[in-house]
Amino acid sequence: MDNLIITDLSKTYNNGVKALRNISLQIHKGMFGLLGPNGAGKSTLMRTIATLQEADSGSMQLGSLNILEHPNELRKVLGYLPQQFGVYPTLSSEMLLSHLAVLKGIMNRNERKDIVHALLHKVNLFEVRKQKLGEFSGGMKQRFGIAQALLNNPKLLIVDEPTAGLDPVERNRFYNLLSEVGEQTIVILSTHIVDDVKELCPRMAIINKGRVIIQGNPIQIMKSLQGRLYEKTIHKSELEQYKKEYQVISDRLYLGKQLVHVVSDTYPGSNFKSIEANLEDVYMSQILNS
Repeated sequence: MDNLIITDLSKTYNNGVKALRNISLQIHKGMFGLLGPNGAGKSTLMRTIATLQEADSGSMQLGSLNILEHPNELRKVLGYLPQQFGVYPTLSSEMLLSHLAVLKGIMNRNERKDIVHALLHKVNLFEVRKQKLGEFSGGMKQRFGIAQALLNNPKLLIVDEPTAGLDPVERNRFYNLLSEVGEQTIVILSTHIVDDVKELCPRMAIINKGRVIIQGNPIQIMKSLQGRLYEKTIHKSELEQYKKEYQVISDRLYLGKQLVHVVSDTYPGSNFKSIEANLEDVYMSQILNS
């Protein structure tokens, strides 16, 4: 299986915004999570990998294929599910998927029918294949999106914010589907939802302000806060003072009081309790310090 190697990729828009700053990543077969807040540069990176826009500098290789020099060759082996995509609401999933298969070059009618039906089974839409896409739920549309992205049996699949707006049941179905796909291909999952990465991805990177600020295995990344994370319940009126005195990485209401997580190399005292870090703690810590 070919690896995707991104080296020193940079992109500055005409308005002066530096969307990507010397991004370097090595991505292998399986699920790779790309975490970051809105505006961090995730979608810019996804669009650049997908050859929908050009980088200013840097390189991208999928195996021996130079993506920047041969974008059309990459498109032949790429599956892409953008953050937002449209469907023809009056067409059925079967009809639209068949039409998209023709556009992908699958001209033989019987072969196309077999591929379309196999994909609809794969994404659990076969039973509703005659139903109009305009009647689909958000989760069903996302599963259709994955089906169209898999039409050409891609070596690289990019999914951008795929579970936003999905209910927990649809989200779990989507997780299972992506995990299955990731057994055979490179899948890049771009999201700001920490749980998506924690559940699915053996490797990940956090990006902010156009830079990669940490990358690796989620469990190993969580160890970066081992023995340095503390928790305390305080009064809401004390929050601003605690933010001045400590490195508060998160705060939320818990049973009517404010629960704060702080990072400290030494015990902060004042009845703080040492706790195990989760991926969200690491994410918040990295974002606040970048």
